[in-house]
Amino acid sequence: MEIYEGIKNRHLVRSYLDKSIPADMISQLSDEITECNREGGLHIQLVTNEPEAFSGFMAHYGKFSGVRNYVALIGRKTSDLDEKLGYYGERIAIKAQQLGLNTCWVAMTFSRKKSKCIVDKGEKLVCVLSLGYGQTQGIAHKSKPMEQLCTVSGKMPDWFRKGMECAMLAPTAMNQQKFLFSLNGENVTVKSTGGFYSKVDLGIVQYHFEVGAGRKIFSTASHENI
Repeated sequence: MEIYEGIKNRHLVRSYLDKSIPADMISQLSDEITECNREGGLHIQLVTNEPEAFSGFMAHYGKFSGVRNYVALIGRKTSDLDEKLGYYGERIAIKAQQLGLNTCWVAMTFSRKKSKCIVDKGEKLVCVLSLGYGQTQGIAHKSKPMEQLCTVSGKMPDWFRKGMECAMLAPTAMNQQKFLFSLNGENVTVKSTGGFYSKVDLGIVQYHFEVGAGRKIFSTASHENI
């Protein structure tokens, strides 16, 4: 599955089949996570065959079932941590989709205390990605019109439009799409317009935009373009 197809087909899935992830897929996901950690200076971890983090009331409240695998999104406490984890977490989610797996971003409705990841001193577990074979493939979310999500000085170039089309497919907290892209000449910026986990959302939409635009735009190390 090509990366754009992965983005187009990926929808949130909360209920999973009792089906193990094959070793070769675990290996490919682990390699992707290792590369993301290297690039972003992060401590993202893949946890498999571990149901406890999604066994309590909060998981039930969030309508999760059958979750035995997840990606713990962890890094050192810095001002841009949430944004970096959004960017690299979504990259991992799309890789999982390309492998035929399903995911869902989870911020509140899992047990941090019961999770089996390692959070070192000075680090923070921001959220997780549930992972596995979904009982369904999920459904596409509704989106605001493109003109409400971006401003362009002059005529919109094709690469920017394609970037926006991908960004509009990005998952955001409560599907609020609280972001605004701007194009001034060749310079692209994006800002949050508020909402829960807005910095995580910024990282997610940045990754989607870059895939659609076909070019590296945002610095996930320093976020100088934000």
